[in-house]
Amino acid sequence: MPIRIAVLDDYQRVARSSADWTPLDGRADVTFFHDHITDPADLVRRLEPFEVVVAMRERTAFPAAVLDTLPNLALLVTTGPFNAAIDVAAAHARGIVVCGTGGVPHTTAELTWALIMAVTRRVPAEDAALRAGRWQTTIGPELAGSTLGIIGLGNIGSRIARYARAFDVDVVAWSENLTSERAEAMGVQRVGKRELFERADIATVHLKLSERTRNLIGRPELALLGPRGYLVNTSRGPIVDEYALAEALSDAVIAGAALDVFSVEPLPADHPLRDAPNTVLTPHIGYVSVPMYERFFSHVVEDVVSWLQGTPVRVIPAEA
Repeated sequence: MPIRIAVLDDYQRVARSSADWTPLDGRADVTFFHDHITDPADLVRRLEPFEVVVAMRERTAFPAAVLDTLPNLALLVTTGPFNAAIDVAAAHARGIVVCGTGGVPHTTAELTWALIMAVTRRVPAEDAALRAGRWQTTIGPELAGSTLGIIGLGNIGSRIARYARAFDVDVVAWSENLTSERAEAMGVQRVGKRELFERADIATVHLKLSERTRNLIGRPELALLGPRGYLVNTSRGPIVDEYALAEALSDAVIAGAALDVFSVEPLPADHPLRDAPNTVLTPHIGYVSVPMYERFFSHVVEDVVSWLQGTPVRVIPAEA
């Protein structure tokens, strides 16, 4: 009897066309779900019949309480190499194999730079004004000669540093684990956290979410950024205190913000960031590109086939 596979949160209805699923023909029945379920009880009712679940990044959470109520679940595959919304240790304790996928390196960095350009030059506001019959309603800064503060100089942050040099932007960087050697190798100056927010015209976030980074950026940091400063976050929503940010934008404490990630996704209709001025908001599309989806779902198929053969690949360890 074929196993049953649920592919979740296929918002754009492209999971099927992004990979060759024929290696699973006759071995699995695959169901693609295009909506998003927020209520855990509803999620459990939907997923109860399935032995395999494919999660799209952190769109749907799998805490221990949900895993406990899915007795048929044997394999949980997440797109991407890790997933903060899955209790991996709880899954392993219950005998559920958790696998990830690879990705491509450019997608989020490219969106980050697009957001930097969009928020500083007020591109969405001018587009909306032109369509409403108005002409030249805002004025923005130049990037050349400005200072970019990169919070987290990993793979994405390092790529952003290279983009910045092409735009004649000075770069400073900080994270708790950043060394002077790493910063020097990337051609940027390592500074302290306070100094970064004091000097940066634009601060951009590229950290993993952890208890150490949750609410890392709040009222004090935004005040240091100042009325000419911009905040960009394409990492994870909870790294920034969103309510402090909405207040800072409304009070002109900072000049603007561009956000691709939020603490609750999809962003609730009544969230104050929806009405905050001088913002560019995108629906967590940093990783949403044709090459990324092709890599994600081709690896999903490989993960399932390998698991069926008894040799699972890209297994995420319990301590992840």
